[in-house]
This record gives sequence, C-alpha cells and structure tokens, in this order.
Amino acid sequence: MPDRVIDLRSDTVTKPSPAMRQAIATAEVGDDVLGDDPTVAALETRVADLLGKEAAVYAPSGTMTNQTAIRAHTQHGEEIVMDPDSHVYFYECAAPAALSGCSSRFVQDSHRGIFTADQVKAVLRPRNIHAPRQSLIVIENTHNRGGGSIWPVENLAAIRQLADENNMRRHMDGARLMNACVASGRKPTDYTQYFDSISICLSKGLGAPVGSVVAGSAEFIAKVRFFRKQFGGGMRQAGLLAAAGIYALDHNIDRLAEDHANARILAQGLAKLPGITLNPADVETNIVIFEIAPHLGTGATFAARLKEAGVWMMANAPQKVRAVTHLDVSRDQIEDALVRIQKIIGGTTPGVLA
Repeated sequence: MPDRVIDLRSDTVTKPSPAMRQAIATAEVGDDVLGDDPTVAALETRVADLLGKEAAVYAPSGTMTNQTAIRAHTQHGEEIVMDPDSHVYFYECAAPAALSGCSSRFVQDSHRGIFTADQVKAVLRPRNIHAPRQSLIVIENTHNRGGGSIWPVENLAAIRQLADENNMRRHMDGARLMNACVASGRKPTDYTQYFDSISICLSKGLGAPVGSVVAGSAEFIAKVRFFRKQFGGGMRQAGLLAAAGIYALDHNIDRLAEDHANARILAQGLAKLPGITLNPADVETNIVIFEIAPHLGTGATFAARLKEAGVWMMANAPQKVRAVTHLDVSRDQIEDALVRIQKIIGGTTPGVLA
C-alpha cells in the first residue's frame, strides 16, 4: 500500500486540528446531566440560535439526536413517513421500531432522496380504525444516499402545509445541513423554519470528534433531554467535547466550500474513466456516488482494490461506490486519487485529469 492514504470513506473520519485540540484542552466543564456544564450550555444556545429555535440539546451522535426527537414526537403504534433511503431508516438499526414503537411508511419514487408534497399525500392513510396514526414526516438534508442532494425550499414549504393540514409534525435530519447552506447560499433558517425539530452533526464535515445537536421548542427539548438520559446519552464533563463543536461552528462552516469543489473535481475525473458512470452535475456538495461496470467487479470488490492502492472508499450498493470529501483531504490528494484509480482500471484515455 502507498505511504499516503487518501481516506474518502466518510467525512466522519476527520481528526481534530491542533487549534481544536487546544479548545478542548482549555474548556470549562461541569456535569451536563446535572445541568451545570457551561460549555455544553453555550453550544446548545449557539445551535438553537443558528437554527432559529427556542432550545437545543447536545448528544453523542446523530443517531441519538434523530431517535430522541422521534421518540419525543410520537407515541407507540404510530407511523413515520420518510424516504426508504433515509439515514433514519437505512442506517439506524430499526431504531424507530425498537425505541419508539413506530412503523415506517415510505414515499415512493423520490429523486435522490427528495420528494414532493404530492408524493407524501399519495402515501397518507385514511383516518380510520384499521390504520395507524401517521404523526411525523422525516426528511434528510443533505441526503446521504442521494449523493449529498439539497432540498428545494419550495418542496419543504409545501410539505409543511400538507403536514399542518393533517396534524403531522416534521423532523429534519440535518446532519449535513451546513453543507446545504454553503452550497446553496441560504441561511439555516431558510430550511429550518418548516420543521418542528432539526438535528445537525458536528463530527462530519465540521470536523469535531464527537457529537450532534437537536433543536426545537423549549417544551420539546425538555422531552428530548429526558429521552437522551433514558437512551443512555447523558454525559458528564461533556464540555471537553462541546468545545470542539463550538470551534467547528466558529471556523469550519465556510470552508465546506472547499470540500464541495474537491468533490466536483473528483466527479469530473471519475466520469472520464472507462467503466465508471456518474453525472458530475449531480454532485452538489461533498458526496460522490458512482456506478461501476460489472467487469470491474462489485462495489465491495472494487473498493477493496482501491484500498490496496491507498484510496479508501465505501461500497454504496452492489455496483456503486461512495466517496466523501472533507477537511483532511486536499485538492492534491484528490488528483492523486484519480491517478491511482485510473491505474487500477487500466484506462489509457488521454487527458483524464484535464
């Protein structure tokens, strides 16, 4: 394996910078479960203000912020409407059923994880004794398995109106919401105004080592805080971690544009290689998903070959591979990765990196 590993498996692999480590080392701390960690409190206030909500609560992971929000929004036996490729369903271990006792109802034929109010309306059940009560709509912005796709605000406004008409609440899994904001030029509140709750992740592109935050009304967040404790997410001197989150919000939002630019360079280079199919125009943020021809193997075997060459990616489907750019990968490394991938494929197309 080459000396230099180019790790594109996820933006979760980022490591704290020296300046972030210094913020961690000097953080003022208390006992967060007892409510007296000042750095955690500062982070929660900061995120609540950023997202235009009354209150927020810090938790160890995005899965926990999503699932405590779902638990606070729903009752056992109710149903959640979402995209079948959403993180809440695809990557969270059947937690809506296991922890909140809720079934899932899937919107059909979404485009890269994005759907319309009419598509939601098509899966709403009649209110009668035979059907579960559908109490919550979940959307993901940006959409991970959709290739980092950004939700149009118009869709969100229409879904909000439909939800209000049907007495349904809305939760946004905004793990990569700041990517959407930087790429679209919109403020977070342009998106969050349509939701009762929003979770954002600090340990992806923002570069913190641990943690996510969920925001909503003060009454709602009091419920979430209870469920965070019940689910085992209460932390003690968590200000050490919260300080990294504050540093990330102070220093690492605008620089997400660099990750988006590197993702476009990667996508444009991959699209020129034989046996690889993707549309570079679909790459809106920092996630690149591409399909490989059968003669190159499966997504898993191709990813294994890439790893041997020091380029780490992840299989996304039987014939698909996902790469995610982040603050620990430079443009030079992206160009190096393309050279290594070209050697693996054995292509001789001139000007691949032009």
